[in-house]
Amino acid sequence: MPTHPARTGALTARRWPRRHQDAPSAQRLRSDAGGSAAGAEDVHYSPRQPGLDLCPGSSTASGGRMQGPHASHLIHEFAQLSRTLAEAPDEDTRLQIAVSSAVSLMDGCDHAGFTVNLRSGLITRAASPGNVVSRANELQQELGEGPCLDALRDEETIISRDLSVEPRWPRWASLVHRELGVGSMMSLLVYTEKQRSFGALSLYAEQGHRFEADDWAIGQALAGHISVILTAEREIDQLGIAVHTRTSIGQAQGILMERLQLNADQAFDFLRRVSSIRNRKLADVAEEIARTREVPDLQQQPDEHPPEPPDR
Repeated sequence: MPTHPARTGALTARRWPRRHQDAPSAQRLRSDAGGSAAGAEDVHYSPRQPGLDLCPGSSTASGGRMQGPHASHLIHEFAQLSRTLAEAPDEDTRLQIAVSSAVSLMDGCDHAGFTVNLRSGLITRAASPGNVVSRANELQQELGEGPCLDALRDEETIISRDLSVEPRWPRWASLVHRELGVGSMMSLLVYTEKQRSFGALSLYAEQGHRFEADDWAIGQALAGHISVILTAEREIDQLGIAVHTRTSIGQAQGILMERLQLNADQAFDFLRRVSSIRNRKLADVAEEIARTREVPDLQQQPDEHPPEPPDR
């Protein structure tokens, strides 16, 4: 197997066993119509042994693009992408930038999109210009079959190098090939929070027999960028909620200290008692006190109503 100085990991054969799923790059790769690459074996990751060989006849196996000038160009492009993402104003913009960059970074990639699978179905969060990604997702939803559904369900990277003869999703593949002019595709998982699958980065090429080992590696890097975007935004949201909660609790304590002549610890204990009696979150109790500036009655349950006067 040839070595590539630009990479620090070794991927031999084509399938990740589930026991390695907690490794950062641990995924199982299913390629071509048969569901797995011919002669697939367990993949073993070793950061001490450089090299990559994933797909039969891949560009890496015959010299590869991820070395020399092309590797230097990719490093420059990813550095520029990181700077652009850092300057983007919000999550939606960052997702759009990361997804659209797949088309410029991968030879032969014509369309890209990031999809999440919610209870309501597949939702396209971001996509390159055109309707290929959204329409492909709509067809998967309507037909109940397709690579993105498989990738999210089975937690696998999915590759189809010839959609004109794809037996895994015959109805979807036939429609996508005829209606949208797509010849091949790849779907990679996007992980957040301890390898919990969150979505899929789907890449489409108009020509068949695209998406080889180098493209898989670039796609993995982009999926990592998307994962960072989502995780960072979630942490910002959680921090904002924490700050708001702490502020509300502090305001409620101040009101209780003034009205009931309590110290800070006694006021907080009062909040906890109200929370327990009324079976409500302490933060919700504090926010209500801060908003209404009314001291709760510990003797009255939240759903308790005064009795109606008797009929005369």
